Amino acid sequence: MSELPSLALLGTSADPPTEGHRALLEGLADHYGQVATWASDNPFKQHGAPLGLRARLLAALVEAIGNPRIRHVQQLSNPRALITVERAAERWPGHSLVFVVGGDLVAQVPTWWKAAELLQRCRLAVVPRKGFALYPAALEAIRNLGGQPELVHLPVPATASSSIRRHPSPEQVPAALWAELVRHNLYGLGQQPSRSLR
Repeated sequence: MSELPSLALLGTSADPPTEGHRALLEGLADHYGQVATWASDNPFKQHGAPLGLRARLLAALVEAIGNPRIRHVQQLSNPRALITVERAAERWPGHSLVFVVGGDLVAQVPTWWKAAELLQRCRLAVVPRKGFALYPAALEAIRNLGGQPELVHLPVPATASSSIRRHPSPEQVPAALWAELVRHNLYGLGQQPSRSLR
């Protein structure tokens, strides 16, 4: 019996999307074959822009990447990960669903709504982040709920949306997003930089 094709599910605040998001999406597509991503409201975070605008920014990034194996599917967005996974299972029957979190979020997973049920419905992939320690106790707490976290090491630069919100860094923002950022004067990035960005 052949294995089910894997589909990586990546929800992100996308506040704003960064070159790190680009590298993560591309790395996940190489590792799992298919990626679905969406902008989300994380109940543990405060956001710098409304969800609809962050969704447009993420869609622009996915379009700029231009890889048909990476799709922006905003309909998956829900503050509760289990509901997202249920929507994905309905949309892509016959796929092995892999819910992706950054290493900085691992300790939160056991506190999520119906976390044990979530971990039964999908695989959990953990992508370590530069600058964030990945504590064995956090992974063990997930295993105690029945999850088997997969560590996926990808070459993702140490960029963070939160640091861009605090200290605008044009070089960390993909060029495809600039028109929208300038239009809405977001994140202190109110004018397009004169130098060429990727």
